[in-house]
Amino acid sequence: MNKSILTVLLGSLLMLPACSFTEEALWPSLTGEDPAGEEPQTAAQPADADVMPVLASAQAPQLGTGDFQPQAITPGVPTGTYVGRKVVEMRGELGRLHGSIAQHNEQLQQVRAETIQHAQRFHGTLAAIYARLQVGTTPGNPILVQQYNSALEDLDRMGANIAQMNGLSQSVTADATMAGYLTESVVSSFRLSGAVDEDHEQLAVLEDESKRTSVLVERLLVELSDDMRRSTEYVRNARADLNTLGVGIKAGEMFGQSLGRQAVGPGLSAAAQPMDIGGRRPLVVIRFDRENVPYQKALYDAVQQTLKARPGATFDLVAISPAAGGTARVALNTGKSKRNAEGVLRSLVDMGLPPDRVVVSSRTSVDARNNEVHLYLR
Repeated sequence: MNKSILTVLLGSLLMLPACSFTEEALWPSLTGEDPAGEEPQTAAQPADADVMPVLASAQAPQLGTGDFQPQAITPGVPTGTYVGRKVVEMRGELGRLHGSIAQHNEQLQQVRAETIQHAQRFHGTLAAIYARLQVGTTPGNPILVQQYNSALEDLDRMGANIAQMNGLSQSVTADATMAGYLTESVVSSFRLSGAVDEDHEQLAVLEDESKRTSVLVERLLVELSDDMRRSTEYVRNARADLNTLGVGIKAGEMFGQSLGRQAVGPGLSAAAQPMDIGGRRPLVVIRFDRENVPYQKALYDAVQQTLKARPGATFDLVAISPAAGGTARVALNTGKSKRNAEGVLRSLVDMGLPPDRVVVSSRTSVDARNNEVHLYLR
């Protein structure tokens, strides 16, 4: 087992000896400063064979299939009455409304096709990245970085499609308002005086057609709303997975889906305090005994396994520094250990774990020989 990192399985019966801590203090989160180029070490882990098929073969968002073409309007015959002239006027308004609905329906079909096209290209790119990671590659492979950027552009295009859907929804809402107003106008026209029987016959036909148009617009609006919701959820999840994939590309290792997709349940309150670690065994112990030591894969695997068993789990991230060496040395190690923990926290967030699931603290230990970061199940 790699000496630089110890991954402790949740089901293990072995208990690690507790450290003697002399300091416990909650400290601020990210400072934006890199952890001095030092990243804890992990043992190489085999790629999960189920990861690539699950993510790379995922389908495009399941958008609606409705085609909302208005039916033809029944032609009328002028009667020369005031009501007859109102019928002609309202029939013209219904025709213009049908034209607007047909245009908006065409826009919907186009934006749907573009969304599916972008999603298919996105998943094709992801499949190529996962395949390369699965067989092994170098950290920060520029080819994978380029593919990552291409996938990100496709997600941005899908975001633009959602914005188009939102604008289209506002236009269709105006159509629905117009359809409702027109139906009310037709119904109220039955009460006008001076009408002949033929006027009422044409009003009855116009009433049916305006009501049918209202139903059509409402169906269009509902399906458009569903498309927006599904597309938004799809892009949100895809961005989370892509962020996690970016961590994998940086490390040259195979990761799974975003931890945020697996973390379901309430987070921590803003006033949450670090718990007394006591004799609890850590999920992960990261020892910073060398420079540029990769830790992301072991960290991801440990948190992923925990979330599979407890989707609502929360964590304590503890920066530990040696207590020996004098006051100046202790202060130096403490600051460095905190920066190390900040880097670990950033990695967890990049992997998709909500930041409110982690409480960060720092301690000194008389048993520690190097700066360490421990992750505990809360």
